[in-house]
Amino acid sequence: MGKKKKLWALISLIVIIPVGFYSKFYHGPAFSWVNNSLGGVFYEIFWCLIFFLIFSQLKSWTIAALVFIITCLMEFLQLWHPPFLEYLRNSFLGRTILGNSFNWSDFAYYFVGAIIGWLWMIFLNKKRSKSS
Repeated sequence: MGKKKKLWALISLIVIIPVGFYSKFYHGPAFSWVNNSLGGVFYEIFWCLIFFLIFSQLKSWTIAALVFIITCLMEFLQLWHPPFLEYLRNSFLGRTILGNSFNWSDFAYYFVGAIIGWLWMIFLNKKRSKSS
């Protein structure tokens, strides 16, 4: 991965991480929806960008599809409550990464986030092409 592409991906993460965390603490209009559903979009974009940095040789659509599948599997994992997972979910970071309650509607937000993540990665790839 080129230096500029990596830099733009890191800048993207610097933007999306606080936005994602803010969605968990937001208390304005529709706060419940923002806290519990919209955050899934940012979560998906975050993981797309992380995979993009780590697996830069993969196509953007492959990364978005893998992230979508993994996060969907993690959503189903929320139906399982063994002690070690409950221990991890007791922390803010554990709840944020693993989640704590299954919700069918989350899949729609993961899908939207994967599409936005895919488009974001395409933008980053084109940015690299123009600057090279």
